Formats: sequence, structure tokens, C-alpha cells
Amino acid sequence: MTPHEILHRVFGHAEFRGPQEQIISDVIAGRDCLAIMPTGAGKSLCYQVPALVRPGTALVISPLIALMEDQVQALHTQGVRAGTLNSQSADGGQVWRDFVDGQLDLLYVSPERALSDGFGQMVQRTEIALIAIDEAHCVSQWGHDFRPEYRRLKPFCDSLPGVPRIALTATADRETRADIALQLGIGSDRITLSGFDRPNIRYDVVGRDNLHRQLLALMAGQAGRAGIIYAPTRAATEKICDWLVEAGIHARPYHAGLEAGIRSRHQADFVKSEDMGMCATIAFGMGINKPDVRFVVHAGLPKSIEAYYQETGRAGRDGDPAVAHLMWGGEDVARLRGFIAAGDGSDAHKANETRRMNALIAFLETAGCRRQELLRYFGETAPATCGNCDNCLNPPTLLDATEAARKLLSAVYRTGQRFGTGHLIEVLGGKATEKVQKFGHDRLPLFGIGKDWPADQWKSLARQLEAIDALERDPQHGGLVLGPAARPILKGEVAINLKQVEPRRAAKASSSSAAEVAPQDRGLFEELRSLRRQLAADAGVPPYIVFADSTLRAMAARRPQTMADMARIPGVGAVKLESWGPAFLEAITASAA
Repeated sequence: MTPHEILHRVFGHAEFRGPQEQIISDVIAGRDCLAIMPTGAGKSLCYQVPALVRPGTALVISPLIALMEDQVQALHTQGVRAGTLNSQSADGGQVWRDFVDGQLDLLYVSPERALSDGFGQMVQRTEIALIAIDEAHCVSQWGHDFRPEYRRLKPFCDSLPGVPRIALTATADRETRADIALQLGIGSDRITLSGFDRPNIRYDVVGRDNLHRQLLALMAGQAGRAGIIYAPTRAATEKICDWLVEAGIHARPYHAGLEAGIRSRHQADFVKSEDMGMCATIAFGMGINKPDVRFVVHAGLPKSIEAYYQETGRAGRDGDPAVAHLMWGGEDVARLRGFIAAGDGSDAHKANETRRMNALIAFLETAGCRRQELLRYFGETAPATCGNCDNCLNPPTLLDATEAARKLLSAVYRTGQRFGTGHLIEVLGGKATEKVQKFGHDRLPLFGIGKDWPADQWKSLARQLEAIDALERDPQHGGLVLGPAARPILKGEVAINLKQVEPRRAAKASSSSAAEVAPQDRGLFEELRSLRRQLAADAGVPPYIVFADSTLRAMAARRPQTMADMARIPGVGAVKLESWGPAFLEAITASAA
């Protein structure tokens, strides 16, 4: 079959998207490639289609067992001969025999397995179609998920001359891209960059005030949708999960402190669920094959702008609307700076990490389009306004906060550089609390000079001053102290502009898949979703593996009457048509009766 025939008959799509066709043509022709494509852009097809054209078995090197198993499961439903060899493989012996006998189209392995002596010897006696290296940013010391074993993949690839290698990632700035190509032996002229924009994701950023209240309000707006809530620590993950469960929200925790069996069970539940909130540390998520994640929440700052892009990119992989909501505080910035300072990397590495952190801070601080700020970091231009971030949807009013900043910095200094934001706000607001009186801060000349500003505005200013190094956190007691950027502000040499804090509004939900359905088709769409849920449970697979929401929307709109009509629906390949087409045709026919 030709690549186009495979695309239609196996995967159920009519046309390739973006650079897919060129990448696929290059790999089929035996040319190496480094593909930088956003999550949801169809990276997997760039090696899956060539694997079905070229003779032999395609080796796919992936860092996570869950990702490998999800991909293999999805390929089986499409009639593709695929297997995985990992430490948890129940059928490892049969997969190995199928591989040796040339009965697999694709074999997924970890880098550790690929680099083992026994495997290396076997591939020398087996016809290999291509080598695909997924999550290729792991190979670079500049990448946010560096894994040393990835650095040893080039000799492995070199041991198979004539076998094309394709590396794929969604996240890599210029420096990281160059390093990936160098480490994997891919020519700099073989890099394909398709863009980083995810226009279906709405970016929202707010100051963290009352996390409990903020999270529950946000989750109320996301009722009935699946999403991920990232927390900075294991303890915070458990606490957030408890809050959600107590509020009647379907939620599970996930972090490295849980037993492996519990983590696997929670992940499996999440992948199959249509309404679960997964409360997790960054231990969860890389490569999770769940296209219908509708929201990602950060309850604290990620470690870099690449990590933020990667983590938010887990939402809306199916192309439907999704939201990325970030809540941050000044202590988050202090934590990141502390991690960088305490790290054992070289000065060059620390300088690079600081650069990445500063890019994240610029994203937080901007009063302009957030998408533009994000894309600028990756060397890509964007329209002046995207129409799908908080700043574009509700343009902020800027305040001249120079004098207020001087008041806050003075309050830090006059109170001895040992108190947190809350206490300083009470002093500036003229609140003679027991603590304020205990330390005599009600007798300071600046007591009450900031009562004209609301507390939320002062908190916002404190976060900004921490972000620009005018304030720092004392590592011992956590109080605010003056940073290196404080002096020019106090002397009036630097102006400070601040976004005006708007009155709190109820959390706005992201658009759901149903919102994309015409009113006259919504009843049928929900019936088809219910049928999909039932068939997925019977087959022991996640609902999205049966059919994506976009496929169900097309069914509801077109209302196919025959199997031939059904075969023309995007996402309905030959095997899925045979397996599930009759049941969906029956449901569509019954709805018209």
C-alpha cells in the first residue's frame, strides 16, 4: 500500500497534516529526520506509516512503559502488528518470538532494553525498517527531561547502517534542537520544525491567593471533564486530591511516593475516564496517550517554560478546546531559584536554567498576549493578539505601581526583613492586629499608608517584585528580604507597572466537545458517546481508542446510513469499521426512527 492508502485504510484519515507527508516520504526513502511538532500534531504517524511501507520491523524507543502499552493497544485496534518489550510485559516471550520471526510491524522498547547486549545482538540478525526515538528532548543536557541513557543511542543507531533514524519531540528550543541532532547523528539540514502553537489551548494565569477556594471554583467550571492538576510536592498532591474528593469530585493522586501498582491503577483509571481529575507531581504525564484531556492546572510553577509547554500540551491533543490554568505565588519563584543554586550542574548549566526560568517569569508578568510570549521563546512569531488567552480575552488595565512598590519595599526594610506578605499588607493597610502590635509595627511611620489598595493588589505587586529580584525569600524563616533589584526602585530610578487586579469572577469553563456540535445533533452525539463508553468497557480499552470525539461529531452531523458511508467518516479505518461500525450505524438508524 502507498502512504496515502495506509493513512486512509488503517488510520481512517483522508489527508496528511502539516509536514507529515514530507517527513514520511523522507523516512521511507531512508533519510534521517528530527521532527519538532506540537503535541497533537500527529508525530506518531511519521514513523507508523513508514513502518508499514518499509520492509522489516520498526524499532520505537520510548521512555515510558505506559506510553508504549497505550500505543500498542491503539495499533492493535487498527489491525497493526505491534508489540512491546518491557519489564512489565506479560507476553514478552511471544513478542520476542514474533520479532525474531519478522511478524511485527513495530516493536516498542525502552532505551535501556535497546542498549542491552542481548537485544543489540539480535537486531543485527533481524531486518529493521527504521529507528524512531520518541521524546527526543531526553537526549539533550539542555532538555527539561534529560536522561543519560539517551546519549548512548547514537552508537546503537550507527550499528545499523542504512537504517533511517527519526527523532521526535514537541519541546525543544534552538539550543536543544541543535544538541539533539548532534547527539543522535542527524544532520542539521534534516531538522523539520512545524511550529509550536496550540491554538485550541486557552492560557490563563492568576496569582495564587486561596488555593482551596480557587481550585474548587475552577473544578466546578470543568465538571464532567478529564484533566490534570499539577502540584509541586507529594504532600500538596495528596492534600489537593483530598480537597477534591471531599467536594464530590472524581479524583486520584499520582506521585513517586505511591506504590508502583497504585500508580499504574490510577493512571489506567484516568486514561479510561471522561471526568477524572488526576492530582499529580511532574512524575505523571510525559507521553500519556490520552487525547481528551480538557484542562491542565498548575497549582505552582513548573521548573521551566519548556516544562510548562510540555505539561500544558497534554491538554486538547484531540484538537478540541482545552484550558491551561496556572496559579502562582512569589514563593514559587524563590523555590525555583533555590533549586538552581543548589544544583550540582556547571556554571553554564545553571546560567541556562536561569535563562529558562526568566523566560517563564516573563510569561507570567506579561500584560500582552501570552501565546505570543510563549512562541517567542521558541523562535516563532505570533499575531499581536491570539484571542484565546486571559490577557487577550480581557485586556488588563495597567497601573503605575512605582510608588506602591517603594512603600512595600520600605515596609520590608522597616520591619526587619523577616516577615511574609500577609503581615506586610496588614502594616501597610493599617490593621493593628495582635502580631502587628506585638512587634510595634503599628507605630511605624508607614503604618496605614497603603490602605487605599486592596490586599489582592498588594499580593500581586509582591509576586511581581519577587519575580524581578527586588524581593527574595529568606531561606531560613521564609520572610521577605530586599533583593538586588530593590535599590533602583527605592531611589525612583525604575518604574513599575502592574496589572490591576479585577474583581473575582466565577471560573469560566473551557468549551467542551459538545459545544462544537450543532444543536440538532447534540442528542445523537451524546447517545454515540454513551455507546462508545459501553463498547470501550467491553473491549477493555479507553473510550478514545474506539473513536475520538471528532469522529462522533462527524457521525452525528453526517448520519451515515451504510458501511460505505461510515468508511468515509474521518477516523474510521478498516479494522475499526469492521469492529464497531455496525453498532454505531444501528444507533444512528434508531435515532432517526
